[in-house]
Amino acid sequence: MRILCITIILVSTLFKSHAQKVGAPCEGCEAIYEYGDKALNPIDTIQGFDKSDNKLLVTGTVFELDGKTPAKNVILYVYHTNAEGVYPTRGDEQGWARRHGYLRGWIKTDDDGKYAFYTSKPGTYPNRSEPAHIHITVKEPDKNEYWIDSFLFEGDPLLTRKERNSARGYGGTGIVRLQKTGALLMVKRDIILGKNIPNYH
Repeated sequence: MRILCITIILVSTLFKSHAQKVGAPCEGCEAIYEYGDKALNPIDTIQGFDKSDNKLLVTGTVFELDGKTPAKNVILYVYHTNAEGVYPTRGDEQGWARRHGYLRGWIKTDDDGKYAFYTSKPGTYPNRSEPAHIHITVKEPDKNEYWIDSFLFEGDPLLTRKERNSARGYGGTGIVRLQKTGALLMVKRDIILGKNIPNYH
């Protein structure tokens, strides 16, 4: 465990030493470096997808700030709750997985800025304090890691007018509309790097 933590710190330091500092304070964003020796691809499948009753496919394109130029080699880190609204753990997690759970994944955009991940639709927290959501952190090649608006689902009864108005629009809107194809739920979200991100230039 100590070797893993040291490795994460070294990798994080290496990325940050050559990165422009952008974004709001971001607790847990360093989890984006916890993919270890995994080769990152434009498509990832998060644990439990094959057994889920609410299989979900998320797709989209990441664009540069102009909203037109595809952004390649951008790392996306996502994590979310299970159907019961809990970040599930097995007890042997290390690093941020102890809080984020094992329903998490890493994607790197392709030359056309495309990304996709297969997962399960998250549930709301047991106390129903927030709409169901998927957290997402972004790492551009020349900038530090930063968070953007979570994925939120149109039609969620907890997605109130107040919730909508409080969204910062980091990376563009995170509100997505579910569509169903057979047994698969699908959503599409395009991301604009730097949009509404503090100190971004």
